[in-house]
Amino acid sequence: MTRAAFFIAAASALAISAPAQAAGPTDPQIAHIAYTAGNIDIAAAKQALKMSHNPAVRDFAQEMVRDHTAVNDKALALVKKLHVTPQANPTSASLTKAADAERAKLAKLKGAAFDREYANNEVAYHKTVNGALKSTLIPSAHNPELKSLLETGLKLFEEHQAHAEQLAAKLK
Repeated sequence: MTRAAFFIAAASALAISAPAQAAGPTDPQIAHIAYTAGNIDIAAAKQALKMSHNPAVRDFAQEMVRDHTAVNDKALALVKKLHVTPQANPTSASLTKAADAERAKLAKLKGAAFDREYANNEVAYHKTVNGALKSTLIPSAHNPELKSLLETGLKLFEEHQAHAEQLAAKLK
């Protein structure tokens, strides 16, 4: 699957809640989607840490592991506090399947080719996730604490997108 096709599929999965509801995804579904998206970026970053020798790529990947782990830890604490069980859904499954395919593609690359593709993937992924946060997940969240966590995450992930764009430009 090409990166463009991956992100069209991911954007569609995030934009269309499953099950399709006029009101959007439920809070338990949003929690699962957000946690899944964080885990996807953590896994990609761990792959980069294993495969890349470029200090800038490695620094970026370490930042992704640190920040997405921190946000996911906050999300887990929140759902525990609220006694909410994140609900698996087709959106989360679709994201995971597409991310697995992207990581498999990246695993075949070496050196500068891997670094460029990883950075470009991070730009596209953060654009997709940030767009979904703005257009679907935040507006659909009913719990104020969940909404606040998503809004805080969005600010951080917009910084990630800018950092990924700088990294990708440097690696061209």
